[in-house]
Amino acid sequence: MRIKSLETFCSEHVGFVRVRTDDGASGWGQLSTYNADITSAVFHRQIAPWALGADALDIEALVTVIPEREHKFPGSYLMRALAGLDTALWDLRGKLEGKPVCSLIGGVPRPLRAYASSMRRDITPEAEADRFRRLRDAHGFDAFKFRVGRECGHDVDEWPGRTEAIVPAVRKAMGDKVALLVDANGGFSPRRAIEVGRLLEDHGVCHFEEPCLYWELEQTKQVADALDLDVTGGEQDCDLAVWRRIVDMRAVDVVQPDVLYLGGLSRTLKVARMAAEAGLVCTPHSANLSLVTLFTMHFLVAIPNAGPYLEFSIEGPDYYPWQYGLFRESPYVVSDGKVEFPAAPGWGVEIDPDWLANATYQISQLD
Repeated sequence: MRIKSLETFCSEHVGFVRVRTDDGASGWGQLSTYNADITSAVFHRQIAPWALGADALDIEALVTVIPEREHKFPGSYLMRALAGLDTALWDLRGKLEGKPVCSLIGGVPRPLRAYASSMRRDITPEAEADRFRRLRDAHGFDAFKFRVGRECGHDVDEWPGRTEAIVPAVRKAMGDKVALLVDANGGFSPRRAIEVGRLLEDHGVCHFEEPCLYWELEQTKQVADALDLDVTGGEQDCDLAVWRRIVDMRAVDVVQPDVLYLGGLSRTLKVARMAAEAGLVCTPHSANLSLVTLFTMHFLVAIPNAGPYLEFSIEGPDYYPWQYGLFRESPYVVSDGKVEFPAAPGWGVEIDPDWLANATYQISQLD
């Protein structure tokens, strides 16, 4: 069974991939979000030529050889494009075998506890706490993540005093029975991160994500070694050699690969295995409601070192309008704080035909 064609359907923010084989089978995957139109160009220039004509069921061989063939172009865009091929091939295989993807990698479909993940720093502590209360009451969430510091902020807060205000405000509003997580997006120096970490510990926060610039592994390790709460990270890292360093030096307490940033399910499973061998928990990054959250659900139910929850974006169409209208029927239904699991073959979702009809289309195919 050979790959006959690879199609992309893209907007600026999100892009889907359809793979077709010489016997008429097909599968759907996704390029990584953000600048997906650029990623689509990389896909057709640097991924498709190596994939066309290849064995559609030998996913591992393809995702290993393509980065080697494109060794002069390591980095994020190549991996974001490779993810589109990888995830489409997993969907193809699942449909051929009549199984959800998670079953192909040793998992069993089940509802997943989710944490409500805020993406906003332009929100006051009081407004953030208020929407968390409403989400708890409406959907049963019992875990929440909010933002502190400023993205790559070099110790400058989003506005003066916001970090010191939002931590106690959210804890007071939510009470002691919910899990609280925070994300600094590389906002702090080690000294300031440790200072903020002490504040988080005082208010029972359990998860401190990307306290320092993510590429400064030694800085993150310094913070992890100094604090008792879990210091986490890894969403941006797409190089498996860097991941070996992260795990070997225990730069973080919890690893957070992103299935689409990293290059697909196959490579993310490798990171999970590295972490498991080192005794580290894996709580992936899945910060929007494109297919990445669904991919992460299949991944989480199949790995032995899965963290206690799934990241679930709470941003509405006023903030992320592009993540709505993607699917014929949304795969994301939350009740009692858990996301239901679609158990149909492959990824278990259908892309909305109207969205596809309005997307920018491109095809690479065998002559």
